[in-house]
Amino acid sequence: MSDSSLFGLTTDPMTVMMSTVVSATLSRTSNTSLTKPVNFTLRHTADLSPNESQSLSCVYWKVKEWVVDGCTLTKTNSSHTVCSCTHLSTFALIMLTHPQKTKAVLELINTVAVSVGMVCLVLSLLTFFLCRRNSRVTKTTRVNLCISLLLAHLLFLLTQSLLHYIKPHQVVCAVLAGVLQFLFLSAFVWMSIEAVLLFISVKNLSRLNQKSMLGWKRLTAVGYGIPLVVVGVSAGVMPGGYGSEKCWLRNDRNLVWSFLGPVCFMLVSNVILFSLIANSLRSSLTRLNSQVSQINQTRIVVFKTVVQFFILGCPWILGFFISSSKILEVLFLFLNSQQGTFIFLIHCILNKEVREQCKKWSRAFCPGKKNS
Repeated sequence: MSDSSLFGLTTDPMTVMMSTVVSATLSRTSNTSLTKPVNFTLRHTADLSPNESQSLSCVYWKVKEWVVDGCTLTKTNSSHTVCSCTHLSTFALIMLTHPQKTKAVLELINTVAVSVGMVCLVLSLLTFFLCRRNSRVTKTTRVNLCISLLLAHLLFLLTQSLLHYIKPHQVVCAVLAGVLQFLFLSAFVWMSIEAVLLFISVKNLSRLNQKSMLGWKRLTAVGYGIPLVVVGVSAGVMPGGYGSEKCWLRNDRNLVWSFLGPVCFMLVSNVILFSLIANSLRSSLTRLNSQVSQINQTRIVVFKTVVQFFILGCPWILGFFISSSKILEVLFLFLNSQQGTFIFLIHCILNKEVREQCKKWSRAFCPGKKNS
């Protein structure tokens, strides 16, 4: 198809079409998937220098935009590029006009932001272990939430940093994608468990008896069992859906919904739970005047949990729109990388018990210091 304007470019102004558009189909079948990748050669519309060849991408047309998933660039020279795709579709070759600068800035923002978030997650875990006073909601949920996020962000950072070496090994890339899906789903499950425990606590207006009612073994089985089942079923039903260009779930086979589906379900469930919690607190506040301090304490815990929910859950909604805007992509990376920072701020720095414990430690290390 010599007239590529029939399809149009991506919304990114730095994208340039570097080939004519080609389309491949199989007759007498509607199945576009292939058991083995198909290789095809595209001729450049203009000769490229060696530096420009590094910015090329093999893409295919999906509904109304060019996407990369399922297609890889195998080799290229100044005049031709060989692409490999796992399905048949309408293909083309695009080039970023300023790829190095844009990529370097995004990688720097990503590395710094994720590193700061991981440091805060480590500090949060240390705070939870050192300050052992019981809270209204068992610390099992917050500790495992931090562990899941810490491991997920660490694996994500290592995968993206070593992507050039990992991508040629498709099995390794697919395994890393599955582990990332498991860890991020675990974080959402632990967040949902905390909301359920908070709902039970508010309904009873008493501390949860962790040993007899909701022991850490049961919570751990639920917190890691549910995401393990989701990943296991997804891998069994569609094993070829793991391992995109970024070693994540591939959009071309819609396996990404095995992550987005449970996430959307948990977000909606948490909104319903928080609505019930708010209604329960309002009725308790008018009924129990003798326990105003206890209710106020519960309200603080509810407020922190709701803020945590919006901070950890809502930024993932931006994931639906990052393909259309670099600004949204940067915002998505920043908000999700700073989840550990927000947890440390909410549950540690703004926690009265933690501040009192820090004062005791400061008086112990500095006995001559007077109390302010």
